[in-house]
Amino acid sequence: MLIDWFTVGAQTLNFLILVWLLKRFLYKPILLAIDEREQRIAAKLADADAKKADAQKERERFQHKNEDFEQQRAALFSKAIDEVNAERQRLFDEMRQAAEALRAKRNDALARELQSLNDEITRRTRDEVFAITRKALKDLAAESLEERMTEAFTERVRGLNSGSKAEFAKSLKGFSTPVLVRSAFELPSQQRDAIQLALNETFSENIKLRFETAPDVICGIELTANGRKVAWSIAEYIGTLTTSVSDLLKEHSQADAKPKPEAKPEAPGEAR
Repeated sequence: MLIDWFTVGAQTLNFLILVWLLKRFLYKPILLAIDEREQRIAAKLADADAKKADAQKERERFQHKNEDFEQQRAALFSKAIDEVNAERQRLFDEMRQAAEALRAKRNDALARELQSLNDEITRRTRDEVFAITRKALKDLAAESLEERMTEAFTERVRGLNSGSKAEFAKSLKGFSTPVLVRSAFELPSQQRDAIQLALNETFSENIKLRFETAPDVICGIELTANGRKVAWSIAEYIGTLTTSVSDLLKEHSQADAKPKPEAKPEAPGEAR
């Protein structure tokens, strides 16, 4: 077979021209388009990566803010609980103090009421004792109260034991001014002489006396010298009576103050 070199050359030239034309007008624009597309895709990918990074940063920032918010919320909640507990404790302390103050006020009121009652009992007892004593002495002995009171006082002076007598005699010896004799009401001269005689006989010396009336010496007579005292008065009996009444009132108050036992619940079917 013979080769037509002209034809081969022409075809080769045509092929080369075709390749050049394809490269010039087809492959190059396609390659440029592909490059541009790759660049756009790369830019979009880079932009997506940047947005993803921003989103990740924003998510981390939001997470940090959320954590900070949770910490602040926990701190505020703990602070609120502490404030509520402190306020509750303050209110409890105020209520306790108010209760204690009310209890103290009530106790003071009861004490004042008890003291007032004791004073009233003492006053009424004294008045009744005066009235009864005067009437009894007048009806039974035909003597005045002053006379019987003086007799009781002189009997007490003469009845001093040796120790009391020696101590009182020592006080009288060191007493330069007249010895004070106090009585609830003014004593007649006869009763004063009787007291003077009893003291002189008891202490074997002439004792100068100064008489004075004192309403606080309830129906009685008292002799004082250098802090020593010899006395007789109905106040002693009233004091004993007052002490007994006070003890009785205290026992009654304590009995009322004791908590009463709670009633036990009745069993089912138990008769009432």
